[in-house]
Amino acid sequence: MAERKYGQPAPKTDTTVSGADWYGRMLDRERYENTLFVDLDLTEAQNTGSVFTECTFRRARFNASVHRDSAFVNCTFVSCKFFEASFTECKLVGSMFDACDFDNMLVTDGDWSFTGLPGADLRRARFLRARFREADLTGANCQGGSLRDVDLSGAWLHSIDFTGCDLRGSDLSAIEPDTVRLRDAIITIDQTIVIAEALGLDVRRD
Repeated sequence: MAERKYGQPAPKTDTTVSGADWYGRMLDRERYENTLFVDLDLTEAQNTGSVFTECTFRRARFNASVHRDSAFVNCTFVSCKFFEASFTECKLVGSMFDACDFDNMLVTDGDWSFTGLPGADLRRARFLRARFREADLTGANCQGGSLRDVDLSGAWLHSIDFTGCDLRGSDLSAIEPDTVRLRDAIITIDQTIVIAEALGLDVRRD
């Protein structure tokens, strides 16, 4: 299992929910804390305003589920599937993802700061206006993906693959160009200046 930043242990759980069928379920402002969910089926679920705090999800299926104004705070996701799942204005601060499937996942707005996604395959995921401050994206594969207007300030980006990735409008101040792959990445003129300065170039306007 991938480790959390600074070697912090995953939160302990004191309740277990195993094999629950929440297919198509409507979750409206529900609350769960320190709960272990094993083989949970959330396919096509509609989640509005629910809060999961320090929960662990193992082999959960979030496929085609819709989450709005919800929170998964300091949670752990292991071998979960997020195919075509969408998260809008959601808070996932401090959550850790290990061996998860993010194909066609859409994240719009929301706070994903301090999340752990080391080695994640994000090639077919899309992120728009989300905050990923100090997130661990070490070795993540974002080749051909999309991170538009994303706040990556202070993020761990060592060995990340941004080849062909749409990064327009994102904060690239944490990038160390000699440790990431940027070939064919889509950026704006202002972002080229940030990268040039990171390379040690003396950028002048005239």
